[in-house]
Amino acid sequence: MTETAFDVQGQIAQLWIYPVKSCAGIAVQQAVLTRHGLQWDRHWMVVDPQGEFLTQRSHPRMALIRPEIAEEHLLLHFPGQEPLQVPLQAGGGLRRARVWKDTVQAWDLGEWSEAARQWLSRALQTDCALVRFDPAQARQANEHWAGDDDAPVHFADGYPLLVLSDAAVEDLNQRLVQAGEAVVDVRRFRPNIVIAGVQAHDEDLVEHLQVQELPGVRLRPCKPCTRCPIPDIDPETGVPGTAVGDAMRAYRQDPRMDGAITFGMNAVVLGVDAEDGRAPVLAVGQTLAGDLQFA
Repeated sequence: MTETAFDVQGQIAQLWIYPVKSCAGIAVQQAVLTRHGLQWDRHWMVVDPQGEFLTQRSHPRMALIRPEIAEEHLLLHFPGQEPLQVPLQAGGGLRRARVWKDTVQAWDLGEWSEAARQWLSRALQTDCALVRFDPAQARQANEHWAGDDDAPVHFADGYPLLVLSDAAVEDLNQRLVQAGEAVVDVRRFRPNIVIAGVQAHDEDLVEHLQVQELPGVRLRPCKPCTRCPIPDIDPETGVPGTAVGDAMRAYRQDPRMDGAITFGMNAVVLGVDAEDGRAPVLAVGQTLAGDLQFA
């Protein structure tokens, strides 16, 4: 199939993983792609004593926790504290953990759990702990949007991937400047894949995105990403504002979501068979192509 056979064609400009749900992301040049999304994405989560998940929505200081994936360890950094180091495969007993309406059993990190609890509780100024996703647990994306596609997820809000065009952020920044506000970067929106070379919000309309360098591997944008207050939290300071939400509210009310504000698309992964041992790798610079669909 030639390059001109597609309505939309762009390149992966950025890849991001968020090892600990709602903490800072890590920009990577490549990442193993699984049906759960990118390797290590939302693999850990911060929970309160009852197992309820914590996010920047209620704890904006989480934006300042900076994860790092070392050879065999997860490192967490926070201003004024020594780094926390936990083995990537640390797992002790199972405990209840809840993400929105989903309750699963998660690893409590065993002998490292108390050190993690103390470190996180000091950073976030509330009693909390770190848990790791147990791959044996079954958690699936909402079938209303994922349809018949097999779309397992770890601790993401609901879907394996979040896809966003860089032109969408550029368009928003033009509106912010016109309103006398400072520009923002893509970190505010926590995407996994940022696409260059397409029109703003083409991701809203594309039926599938084929990864040209990985025959058979496709991403299917399936649900508009509704936006909470997190895009208004400065990732450098953890301080909330209102400018980004106000700007999006003026033009991103989405009839597909009953008028909620949307920005970016949740996506499921197709063509990756975990049973045959393949480990496709997404990389910055790869080409994504697809056809537009109009309701």
